[in-house]
Amino acid sequence: MASEFDELQQMVIADARKVYSDTVIDHAMNPRNMGDMQDANGFARVTGPCGDTMEIWLRVVNDIIADATFMTDGCGASIASGSMITEMVKGKSIDEGRRITQRDMLAALGKLPEESEHCALLAVDTLNAALIDYIAAKREPWRRA
Repeated sequence: MASEFDELQQMVIADARKVYSDTVIDHAMNPRNMGDMQDANGFARVTGPCGDTMEIWLRVVNDIIADATFMTDGCGASIASGSMITEMVKGKSIDEGRRITQRDMLAALGKLPEESEHCALLAVDTLNAALIDYIAAKREPWRRA
């Protein structure tokens, strides 16, 4: 039974490789930084045009993104996009994080079918909203309290 399952899994992965890069498959099957963050000082929840929702939590220290996590109710491409953007943004300044584009995400992920490219944009939009939340809270910290 186990060998049949392994065989089936290998067939599914082989089919996925026709459409997705190994990077997308890896991040979808083994997402990094998935989950909420208790001590975040930046947060956003964005729903994309396809109905997928992504949340990103940021911990920013001295205007450097020290940590980032995400959650999504979306497909494998959304999971991979959330995973990748949290990896890309760690250690970057606020300004560097705000300069990450959909094109940067697509390059980092590799091959995504055209109908899934909006997942990369959802991750970028959610990151930008979380950075805006951090900046607003920094300017007006009493709102967070």
